[in-house]
Amino acid sequence: MTPAVSISVTDGKLGSGPVSSKWFGAGLTDRLLGLFSTVEPGEGLGALLLAGNVFLLLTAYYILKTVREALILAEGGAEVKAYAAAGQALVLLAVIPAYGWIANRLTRFRLIASVMLFFLTNIPVFYFLNRAGIPIGIPFYLWLGVFNLMALAQFWAFANDLYTEAQGKRLFPILGIGSSLGALAGARIASVFFKSLGVDSLLLLSGAIILASLLFTWRANRSACAACEQQRVNNESGVGTRGAFQIVASDRYLGLIALMVVLLNVVNTGGEYVLSKLVVANALEIAATAVDPVAAKQAFIGEFYGTYYTWVGIGGLLLQAFLVSRVFRWVGVQGALFFLPAIALGGYGLLAILPALTVAMTAKVFENSTDYSIQNTARHALFLPVSREAKYKAKTAIDTFFYRTGDLTQAAVVWAGTSMAFTTRHFALTNMAFVIVWLGVTILLTRSVFTPVPLPANTVSGD
Repeated sequence: MTPAVSISVTDGKLGSGPVSSKWFGAGLTDRLLGLFSTVEPGEGLGALLLAGNVFLLLTAYYILKTVREALILAEGGAEVKAYAAAGQALVLLAVIPAYGWIANRLTRFRLIASVMLFFLTNIPVFYFLNRAGIPIGIPFYLWLGVFNLMALAQFWAFANDLYTEAQGKRLFPILGIGSSLGALAGARIASVFFKSLGVDSLLLLSGAIILASLLFTWRANRSACAACEQQRVNNESGVGTRGAFQIVASDRYLGLIALMVVLLNVVNTGGEYVLSKLVVANALEIAATAVDPVAAKQAFIGEFYGTYYTWVGIGGLLLQAFLVSRVFRWVGVQGALFFLPAIALGGYGLLAILPALTVAMTAKVFENSTDYSIQNTARHALFLPVSREAKYKAKTAIDTFFYRTGDLTQAAVVWAGTSMAFTTRHFALTNMAFVIVWLGVTILLTRSVFTPVPLPANTVSGD
């Protein structure tokens, strides 16, 4: 029998304490992870399981993300991509209530497993449709956007459920390293093997990696329940009965997080639109002299985005490994929220002056590297002090629907901008205006606190 990870408990969450002798090398794991953040005795192996979990999720996603870019841009161009991104918000209007309904009826691990297995069954469908020559660019784009946000929202809700606020601030930077490594690994796999494997094989490979990530979730949950009575209660109890949108609307703190996420994604999607437009323009120049123009476009776009995501992955990994935990110690979680808008403001200012592909790629590499490291870790840590109900339902709504509402807003900007013949410079200036509003919301958020709704009598709380 495989021994459970020995993690001692403080206040019903994964905590510090003596390391079990059943785990050879557990102390070594604590010391190695301590190079990146403060790790107390007994915490390392649990953090390593969660880091491995998110590593696999991000590896699969970045492979699928590169496939997505090749499909959507080759079939429809940058405008279709922008409008398809907005369509994800409309899909999530139906998905979020359905997720809340399921969450009311399933325990913690069964909820996570059910959602992940549903998405896994969709991958063979896309595989056979693509092999049959049926265009899947738009439906696959919609599906991947929902899958990515739902899977990561669930992972970070699970991590928030396992750690206390103090532990999360120390250990989330380590989980973020797993996320950054996964993004880098997935981008490199897609970049190196896109030509030789093609879309179909990469779809199947990603499905296998997603299945492996679910096994890590199961192992981490089993270990937590074996180590802690409160975690067994959390695992077997529901997460509340209120709807996700109701929870967000009832608390100013959660509402400001939602608004910040909307603005963040308006800016990010706007930058991706400009980059995509410049990439397509370059791909068309190359395809004009190719024997197979469609294949040439797909190859150029696939290789470009594989390289682009690789640089983002490298930047995100370096920031995550060597800066995030230090930023948290220096300025706190809330202070860390100001890094990304400051970088975005400078990047789009430069792009407004020099609207070229190289400049756009460089600005987006810096922006996304910061987003996927400092910003993401800080944003997830904002949910450490909230209730279990808010962790699973409100966080999922914010990380999916409100995130995609940013896409919907940006689609309106793209429509208006193309109608008025906006240039790259105009779109960059528009993004700068959104960044300024984003900074204002961040200031309000850093001055706000979560105010939990009192639980009825005899209600089990995981907090």
